[in-house]
Amino acid sequence: MKNVAFTGEPGQPAVVATHRKGESDLLCRGGQWYLLVTCDIAEAEQNAHPVGFVGVDLGIVNIATTSTGKRHSGRRLNRRRAADRKLRTKLQKKNTKSARRRAKKHAGKEKRRARDINHKISKRIVAEAQRTGRGIALEDLTGIRARARLRKPQRVTLHSWSFHQLGAFIACKAKRAGVPVVYVDPAYTSRECSRCHHIEKANRPSQAVFVCRSCGFAEHADRNASHNISHRGWYAWVRGAESQAPALTLIA
Repeated sequence: MKNVAFTGEPGQPAVVATHRKGESDLLCRGGQWYLLVTCDIAEAEQNAHPVGFVGVDLGIVNIATTSTGKRHSGRRLNRRRAADRKLRTKLQKKNTKSARRRAKKHAGKEKRRARDINHKISKRIVAEAQRTGRGIALEDLTGIRARARLRKPQRVTLHSWSFHQLGAFIACKAKRAGVPVVYVDPAYTSRECSRCHHIEKANRPSQAVFVCRSCGFAEHADRNASHNISHRGWYAWVRGAESQAPALTLIA
């Protein structure tokens, strides 16, 4: 049994009603009230023999693409966030008391929206892996913001979207479901052919298209990358890697 502090994830009220333990805390942060409840939940037994790994490619145009063919598009969300940035800039320039108050309220709404989307995406990915008896392979994106070389509009999106939060949600939900998680080297996953494994920059003629210059294999670029992540996850597992899903803890 492990303690998990819940902070408002969809579907948690039923869990709280069933597994609540001890006292609860009511806190006020940034003008918002939060009820923190500690629950005892039996940890699922980890699947020690996955039949494969669902590779998950995290991106900007598509927030998450899996090797099983699921794409969680970020197009509509990115348009909404561009409008949010425009409004935020306008309010900052105005810089009145009411504008600052409105900007603060709007920032909280953006954060809650991103958190809700990350929860929904991670829930679907973990459910699919559990249903098919697979593990989950994620890229180790430590330091991705410093390494990425993108155009200015994409840099703004990269630096403002919580990829770390989405990865953490996937890992924590996987732990509760008994789904193993491994992290793989992200180097060249977008340039490597998932069929013949030829690596070349020219394999990516555009953001969305992958065409191997060696074998001619063509695929959506994010889908191809997710297959590479899946392969690397499986190779890491058969070489003896242990699941890196964290112990259940406070979801930040």
